[in-house]
Amino acid sequence: MSDAPLHVHDDGPVRVFTLDVPERRNALTVPLRRELRAALEAAHADDGCRALVLTGAGKHFSSGGDISSMPQGDRADARDRLHLVADVISLLVEGPLPVVAAVEGAAVGAGTSVVAACDYVVAGRAARFGAIFGRIGLVADSGLFWTLPRKVGAGPARRLLLRGNLIDAPEAERLGLVDELVDDGSALAVAVERAREMAAAAPLALAATKRILAHPPASLAETLHLEEVTQVGMFETEDFAEGRAAFLEKRTPEFRGR
Repeated sequence: MSDAPLHVHDDGPVRVFTLDVPERRNALTVPLRRELRAALEAAHADDGCRALVLTGAGKHFSSGGDISSMPQGDRADARDRLHLVADVISLLVEGPLPVVAAVEGAAVGAGTSVVAACDYVVAGRAARFGAIFGRIGLVADSGLFWTLPRKVGAGPARRLLLRGNLIDAPEAERLGLVDELVDDGSALAVAVERAREMAAAAPLALAATKRILAHPPASLAETLHLEEVTQVGMFETEDFAEGRAAFLEKRTPEFRGR
């Protein structure tokens, strides 16, 4: 790893982001937030990038916010920090690329928020999670009031947010925060494999799916209408023509995102 707080490398069509401040359990410092925002923006603009993996260096995913640098009484600084992480969460949730989290060790506070913003979560069995903001006199942030109920349901989200207790990976899987449990130390390898599976799909279809999931219609009628509008557009894409031809010719499609 380099001295930068974020390490980025490509594994074929999968771009891997590693939060790289292991001596601080990958706390979400302001410089790390800035680099992660810029890296996500660059990935979404790169036609060669088809899926993302987010992980942490060392033994932990992220301990959350950088408590030692949190402002007290400086509203402008507080807003700047929150705007940075809000941009990161928006890029994870609303961006066109699927995001897989690879979690080992602790993913607590804003670390839990980042995990909840990802599309698919792979966790080692010793991983742990928790909305522990109240322990330092804060409320949950980084989109957790929106993402957590959508992941685990309103009741479990209420309990996790109000109690602020840590939960282990098996419990997180039972609730729906974690999608797949794996042996400790193997979360990243499995996450990259899952991201590769997602990267094999047509990029425009993936982007449309993420867009609908991020902004779900309010009723069945609205859902059916949105599906119709979206699907009619998909029928007109080069990717659909390629996917149809590949199916009929019994070969693997080569999607180009057009």
